[in-house]
Amino acid sequence: MKKIAFLLGSLNRGGTETLLLDVFRNAKKNELVAIGVYRKSGVLEPEFIESGVCMFKLVFRKNLISYLFQLRKLLKMNKIKVVHAQQPIDALYAWLAVMGTGIKIILTLHGYDFNNNKFGNIILSFIIQRTNQNIYVSASQKDYYQHKFKLKPNKQQVVYNGISFEKFDFSITPNSIQNYNLREELKLSSDKLLLGTVGNFVPVRDQMTICRFLKRLHDKKVHFHFVFIGKRDEKNSYLFDDCVNFCEQNGLSKDVSFLGSRSDIPAILNQLDAFLYSTDHDTFGIAVVEAMVVGIPVFVNDWGVTKEITEDGKYATLYKTKDDGDLLQHFFLFLQEKMFYQNKAKAGASFVRTKFSIEKHIEHLKRVYSSR
Repeated sequence: MKKIAFLLGSLNRGGTETLLLDVFRNAKKNELVAIGVYRKSGVLEPEFIESGVCMFKLVFRKNLISYLFQLRKLLKMNKIKVVHAQQPIDALYAWLAVMGTGIKIILTLHGYDFNNNKFGNIILSFIIQRTNQNIYVSASQKDYYQHKFKLKPNKQQVVYNGISFEKFDFSITPNSIQNYNLREELKLSSDKLLLGTVGNFVPVRDQMTICRFLKRLHDKKVHFHFVFIGKRDEKNSYLFDDCVNFCEQNGLSKDVSFLGSRSDIPAILNQLDAFLYSTDHDTFGIAVVEAMVVGIPVFVNDWGVTKEITEDGKYATLYKTKDDGDLLQHFFLFLQEKMFYQNKAKAGASFVRTKFSIEKHIEHLKRVYSSR
């Protein structure tokens, strides 16, 4: 088996980092031989170090040449055959570092380029044409990039993200997780609907549509409490602040909690009555799949990839993008026909466990590696 080097930026909590941490924890039993190389620390650093994959921290300072020589030396010393970058900038660094070595470069595009600055777009347009293989996390994302950059079809591959389901199987998790009670933490009565969403407040997402929906729900006198799980992004702080201000100005503060970044998401999801999600341009939607895993009703807008991962709404309820009124109509149907939606959710849980397991993800990655 070829030895793979995964290149990461920081080790803060996010969708890409969560995915890679699950890959690393499951690498050995799935016969994936790998190392991890990262440039910046983060809250997940201890977990990555304990994952079972050997981690190397190479700090990039002002001297690019020095960093490239260090990276080249590290890759050759570890007899790396394939470098798998998670960002275009790391793919570019790798491309420069491995010249003449025969080491192959693979890049996974985890997002779209909608919010790139000019420098980011230059790097992307340069490196996407020079990698040995590009991986996309959904077919709709692959189609977008292939069309925009006129890429060779044989160098483009879809590999769906994978979920490690062990953390959702509460029979094997610690008692402290099993016994955790979100209602007790928030001091909620048992008769309140407990709803929530997961996702950092970044331009990819659209939490404001959910806020507008919550106002409609409040105006209809529905007895609920909603939790937003996700951190405030300092670069786009207005996205979080606007949601908080909207809730305060519309009398929702007692019905809405902003819980920030959490490490106990599986336990929280397991206690929700329903999960709501709104995206502007997610490429996969790990949070949606994780909510489906626990078997709760999921409501998500009809963006291309959400239709893809829910089988066009077969396993979750789709509503019109940015249409909080349409979401409200679907939600009231849920309140009236809970058994139907709960059965749909159970079928969704079985579907995602079959299609989006971490084992299947690693299996597909290994196929890509072997083809290079």
